[in-house]
Amino acid sequence: MICALGAAVCFGTATVLQAMAAREAASAGGETGGGTGGGGAGADAALLLRAVRQWRYLVGLALDGVGFLLQIVALRSLPIYAVGAALAASLAVTAVVAARLLHVRLSRVEWGAVGVVCAGLAMLGLASGAEGDRAGSIALKYAMLGTAVGVLLLGAAGGRMPERGRALVLGLGAGFGFGVVEVAVRLVDDLAVGSLLRNPATYALLVGGGAAFLLLTSALQRGSVTVATAGMVVGETVGPAVVGVVWLGDRTREGLEWLAVLGFVVAVVGALALARFGEAPEGGA
Repeated sequence: MICALGAAVCFGTATVLQAMAAREAASAGGETGGGTGGGGAGADAALLLRAVRQWRYLVGLALDGVGFLLQIVALRSLPIYAVGAALAASLAVTAVVAARLLHVRLSRVEWGAVGVVCAGLAMLGLASGAEGDRAGSIALKYAMLGTAVGVLLLGAAGGRMPERGRALVLGLGAGFGFGVVEVAVRLVDDLAVGSLLRNPATYALLVGGGAAFLLLTSALQRGSVTVATAGMVVGETVGPAVVGVVWLGDRTREGLEWLAVLGFVVAVVGALALARFGEAPEGGA
């Protein structure tokens, strides 16, 4: 659980550092943050090039890498439902760090949501058992690969939807993609090069992760951050948790099934209440 929480801290802190770097890059380039017109895409590309020269952005990328490694370690030793809930808690980390570094004002409800997330994770920590001992079937591995490809198709279709529903569909699709990564990590049972190349889960992990990143980026750029992040949280927690319990044998400690379910629900609901921190906001007045 320590690795899962460490991954959440890394991801949540990286979001704020990258947001700070983007703000500094925009200021250095004379951006107003509300530009319109045909040059918007070019301005975004130039902003990214300036951002990657900021030390905060590079530290954020490094934290993302460390967080991903910690996520892999956690998924190899904990049930998927516990890791998924812990990763959703990165929103609480982002909220707290943004309040400190970006001077974002959190409402009482949002501070309460941070506490709710912590309480849910504490319950999960008490109730979680070891990871399931079932080896994933070849059918499940191909199912994950098919789901990853489906996420790409969902992204293509969602991008053409009306603005009102686009963010939700793209965010949900991104969550499914990240969920595929969570399950696929458990399905890669041999790290030999030959085995990796023959394992459908390897390609599911790569396609699912890439598709999730593309869909989430598109959702945050073209719709409501809150709606997109809420969809992502649901997609990356519920489905993988079910797969872990039903097909991979994830269990809780004896007699604590109810506590694990309650902790999972509480942590996810708390994360949903903090969905606006899916992309760290500008500093408040």
